[in-house]
Formats: sequence, C-alpha cells, structure tokens
Amino acid sequence: MPPDSPPAATPAPELPISAPPSLFALFVAFAKMSLAGFGGVLVWARRGIVDQHRWMTADEFNETYALCHFLPGPNVVNLSVVFGSRFRGIAGGVAAFAGLLGPPVVIVTILAALYARFGEIESLRRILAGVSCAAVGLLLSAVFRMMMPLIKRRDLVGLVVLAAVFTAIGLLRLPLPAVLLPAIPLSIAITFARRRRATA
Repeated sequence: MPPDSPPAATPAPELPISAPPSLFALFVAFAKMSLAGFGGVLVWARRGIVDQHRWMTADEFNETYALCHFLPGPNVVNLSVVFGSRFRGIAGGVAAFAGLLGPPVVIVTILAALYARFGEIESLRRILAGVSCAAVGLLLSAVFRMMMPLIKRRDLVGLVVLAAVFTAIGLLRLPLPAVLLPAIPLSIAITFARRRRATA
C-alpha cells in the first residue's frame, strides 16, 4: 500500500477580535502610540490596534486608514477620531484624539524651547539626522505589513492599483488630487464588482 500522504497544511486562523475599548483604554492606547511613534505613529498604531489589542483585523485597519487618507487633515489624527468614534461615539473620538496629541504637545513644547537654546550644537544635528533614518525604516516596515493582506490573498488587481498610485505620486511626482480622482472610483468599482460576483 502506498504511504498515506501528509495532511494539507491549513492556514492559521485569525485571532478573535477583542471587546470594544473603554474611553480610558482609548486614551491610554493612543497616548502610548504617540509617545512611541518617533518619526511617525502609523507603525505603532497598526501594532497596537491590530496585533496587541486586536480591536481590528488587518483588513479593517487598512480600510479605515485608506478612508482617513481622503479626509482633510493628518492621516493618523483622522484615524484616531474615526477609530474612537467607531467604538464609543463622539466621546471615543475625543478620547483617542486627546491621547494621540496631548502628551506629544507637552513634550514637543519643552523640546522646542531646548532646541531654541542648544540647536546650533553639531552633535545634536547628527543625532537628529540618525533619528530621521530610523523613522524612514519604521515607515517602510509599516507599509510592508499593510501590504501583507493583499499578498496573502494574492490580490493581483489590488497590488497593481497600489503600484500604479505609488508610481504616479512617488516616482512621477504627479499631483495627489489628479491621481486620486481616477484611482478612488476605480478602486470602489473593482471592490463592488468583486463583492457582487462573490454573492452571485
């Protein structure tokens, strides 16, 4: 008799979503993100929301962050308000917003006063240049992790749209509105067609 074939590997199930956070938990979580987010909070926001607290799946985080790109204002600030409002209404949005901006404003105000006095020191400039390199690395890490749901699903169309938008804005330096004007309705149409085909 031929030997039994090994069982097919099954993908690991996603961890269950945790209970909605309280107002205090929202404030503390976003305060931690902002205090850890040297050079940008996106990396720590995704890690805290998806990996640590499991308040959203990776896909939900990507969709929410994509929505925040199309709202006026800084993307991560928009994310805090949208995320907090989703779970705790207006009070949740205010709590997440206060946690994100409150502690850094105090720290930056103190650092600005110190920089005004000691900013001409050459060693300090070199330190800041090194910090900027680390910030770029953190940003690239967050981008890669946000791409993983598309790669795992082998979503070729989504990756092509992503590459096209990156090329148009990052390499060709086309204006953001000129790129998003066709990209947004195209992405919505593709998603609508796929969901309609899946439910047919």
